[in-house]
Amino acid sequence: MDLSQKQTDFREGMSRMGAAVNLITSDGEAGRHGLVASAVCSVTDAPPTLLICVNRNSFVHDKFLQNGVLCVNVLTAGHQELSGHFARYVEGVDRFSFGTWKTLETGSPVLVDANVSFDCRIGSVIEQGSHSVMFCEVKAVSLAEKIDRGLVYFSRDYHRLMAN
Repeated sequence: MDLSQKQTDFREGMSRMGAAVNLITSDGEAGRHGLVASAVCSVTDAPPTLLICVNRNSFVHDKFLQNGVLCVNVLTAGHQELSGHFARYVEGVDRFSFGTWKTLETGSPVLVDANVSFDCRIGSVIEQGSHSVMFCEVKAVSLAEKIDRGLVYFSRDYHRLMAN
């Protein structure tokens, strides 16, 4: 598919907008799945809600919707390799064998050493272009006892942030 100049410029511009690296996980009748995403943001605290954008062509898109639940695990600088495992799908590799996991209210995998994990139930979903915009109500939050350096994606590369 050839991209228009506007699409090319848009993609380049978005690469210059740093974003937290998040590991989105889910478990339920459609199985245990995960993907790396930066398109996550807060919507409101009443009720606590996150917005998560997932490409409809992603191999996990329909699995997330079928499960109806997910967890947003905000990765630390030490999770760059783990991020790589979830960014690439390799047939027969259990990506959940990397990292230490627990569950909270929804049963979605929660990364034990994430800076924060938001355990959510998917509410409404809006389709926009190639993506689904999922509004996810937060059911439980797991905060790290000690905040580690953050992991952000900027200019098509990982960068580490220092905590105060």
